[in-house]
Formats: sequence, structure tokens, C-alpha cells
Amino acid sequence: MADASRDVERFYSTSEVVAKLRRLADALENETPFRIQIAGERIRVPARAEFSVEHERGDGEEEIEFQLKWTLTEESDDEDGEQPVV
Repeated sequence: MADASRDVERFYSTSEVVAKLRRLADALENETPFRIQIAGERIRVPARAEFSVEHERGDGEEEIEFQLKWTLTEESDDEDGEQPVV
């Protein structure tokens, strides 16, 4: 199981983000689990993950975060099946 305390932020080029978002959108639309690689680690996101959008404003900055969230279960740790890496 991955370290529960991991908290990373990684910057990608525009073309990398576009490719990740296209594959992510396909997985969400098809209601299928998928894998995403962030800062060298592959993470399995189950189809039951909840999607939210967050907006923050303050100190002369604005931020929008697209967030997927789910609870860990044996199902989410299951390594069987192939999902695309986004």
C-alpha cells in the first residue's frame, strides 16, 4: 500500500496536462477505474471516486483545483485489471 502521508504537487507542460485531462475525461465518462501517474507514482482511482472542483482566492492569487476523492478499501487496492495510465 502507498504511504498515506504523501502530499506532492507536480507541474506539467500544457501538452502533458491536455493529454492527462483527455484520458481522465474518457475514464470518467465511461465510469471506469483508471490509473494516473503523478511525480513517478502510479495511483489507481476507482470508478466510485467523487469529483469536485475547488476555487480559492486570496493574497492576489486565484486557484482552481480539480479533485478526485475516495476511501481506501480492498477494492481500490486490487491490482487486477488494466486501466489506462493518465
